[in-house]
Amino acid sequence: MKKPAAVPEELLNTLRGFQESRIILSALELDLFTAVGEGADAAETAARIGADARATEILLNALAAMGILQKKEGRFFNGPLASRFLSSGSPDGARAGLMHYVNLWKSWSTLTECLRAGTSVLRAEPEERGEEWTEAFIAAMEMFSIDRAPALVEAVGTGGVRKMLDVGGGSAAYAIAFAKASESVRAEVLDLEPVCAIARRHIEKAGLAERVSARPGDLMKDDLGEDYDLVLVSSICHMLSPEENLDLLGRCLRALRPGGRVVVQDFLLDPDKTSPRMAALFAVNMLVGTRGGNSYSAAEYEEWMRAAGFGEIRRIDLAAPTGLMIGTRFEPKV
Repeated sequence: MKKPAAVPEELLNTLRGFQESRIILSALELDLFTAVGEGADAAETAARIGADARATEILLNALAAMGILQKKEGRFFNGPLASRFLSSGSPDGARAGLMHYVNLWKSWSTLTECLRAGTSVLRAEPEERGEEWTEAFIAAMEMFSIDRAPALVEAVGTGGVRKMLDVGGGSAAYAIAFAKASESVRAEVLDLEPVCAIARRHIEKAGLAERVSARPGDLMKDDLGEDYDLVLVSSICHMLSPEENLDLLGRCLRALRPGGRVVVQDFLLDPDKTSPRMAALFAVNMLVGTRGGNSYSAAEYEEWMRAAGFGEIRRIDLAAPTGLMIGTRFEPKV
């Protein structure tokens, strides 16, 4: 009888991948890296985070084994990555944004149920998510936008842009980037009021309150305004169904002046939808977290844009994991 083949270690490592992820997520949730600070033993750390000393020591040892912490003579110290990004005391501390992944753990744990149901089973409406969830989500979006915003502005350009709207603009990172790139730009963020409050903090910090504003609104149903030169829809379409995207693009068209452009930034799947890898995996994130969201192909975006009434549709690939689809509103034919 043939001996069964051993399961490849590479596959086993992939299956075990959640273990290291969960260890770091729990440490973030408890703000353990801030508690370790300049150095602490297990008992001191446990007291600071309000946890059991024995359990905390097990977690600390695991983090040291992973190279996130360092251990010397019974005391633990943050490694380079933990010191820079995971401790709240660092100028580059990203804990606020990384807490979004703590929240994602809950929805991803329901993947099997979502596959049976065909949609998210743990979905909450925006008004039900609470302040902590919103702060973490917007902080994560801000973290992702830091490098992407200047590249997007460069790719799109500010020529002819005097009035722009950032639909679902979150922290206002892109609106701020456009305003910084050209003193002629007046930018507006449309988002839910709790998010607008966060956006206003970032706008004030950037010193751009005279040219960048935040307006409460629901991108799912509200009129978007009028006479914009540019309407940006960044990292929004993946949350929506095809029908919802077509509706949103129709309202974007009506919000533009003739000659104005809509710019969609999002993951762009290849035609067979198995690459890029990140975009295909992100589609699963939308399955577990939204009613009908998905990652979409460039061809799908082009189809929706044409159906909404846009012309001169083109694609721009960015160095980031996302790409741009741009369409222009033309004068209606008489």
